[in-house]
Amino acid sequence: MNNSDMGETMFFSIVIPTYNRLPILQKCLRALEGQELSNAKHIKGYEVVLVDDGSTDGTLDWLAAHKDEFPHVRCFEQDHAGPAAARNLGVEKAQGDTIIFIDSDLVVLPNFLQAHTNALVQEREKLGSDRFFTYGAVINTCNFENPTAEPYKITDFSAAFFATGNVAIPKHWLEAAGLFDNSFQLYGWEDLELGVRLKKLGLQLIKCPEAVGYHWHPPFSLKQIPKLIDQEIQRGRMGVLFYQKHPTWEVKMMIQMTWFHRLLWGILSINGLLNERTMAPFLQWLINIGKPQLALEIARIFLNWYNVKGVYAAYEEMQHQA
Repeated sequence: MNNSDMGETMFFSIVIPTYNRLPILQKCLRALEGQELSNAKHIKGYEVVLVDDGSTDGTLDWLAAHKDEFPHVRCFEQDHAGPAAARNLGVEKAQGDTIIFIDSDLVVLPNFLQAHTNALVQEREKLGSDRFFTYGAVINTCNFENPTAEPYKITDFSAAFFATGNVAIPKHWLEAAGLFDNSFQLYGWEDLELGVRLKKLGLQLIKCPEAVGYHWHPPFSLKQIPKLIDQEIQRGRMGVLFYQKHPTWEVKMMIQMTWFHRLLWGILSINGLLNERTMAPFLQWLINIGKPQLALEIARIFLNWYNVKGVYAAYEEMQHQA
């Protein structure tokens, strides 16, 4: 990009994959319609590219019935194939030169788009190129009525290089990197794997804490545990796929495929003795006294143990196939 391009206005495509998340998706889309843009010099406009990944909860019917409420939304659908394929379809259909990825359970503030714009413009002038992306803040909350009331917590910190919860990037860099790998069909890693390829292209991460998204999830309860365990096992399998593509020490650390992680979670879970059955009464007690988030953090002891075991099981399977 040459310096004469620096003053160009940007048109944003906010790409959102969704799957059976209608109640929170409604809040997500309403927040995006309520964007307050103060600098027309840099923003030409925006669209919301929603990709329905085979939802069975009436998402498409609801959108069709309420389309007048969402003038910015363009909706596409695909058979259930996972978020990597859904985001790729969204990028392909996007009319904007700058892509923002958020998840369909994220509720943003009215200055969200303006904050990303300001950071993109400022950094472009500073670097003299667009070889970077901006990464907003993600705050986890289980407050459905008022998600944006949640304060920032230390557990909201993320060390990820490229995570699709709240990120803005020039479209041409995504295309140069080859978009998301559709073989990541199970839970986890498809965004961080693309991040490795973006890093190889020399892109930098620029933090943009003013662009805040509130990531809603239901309060932790014991009935979620089987699904969370399944996700950790899936994440282990996808982690090994990530390592196959990028066999580096850095990726090994990310996916917890080291003797250190095996030892750490083995010790913390007392070699699996602290598990979903033995810890259930304590976790339920924490939930009962109004501390579901703390209960979830403690449950991560055995969830991580499942993840590490999943990584090694998938890796051994891969070795046998080789």
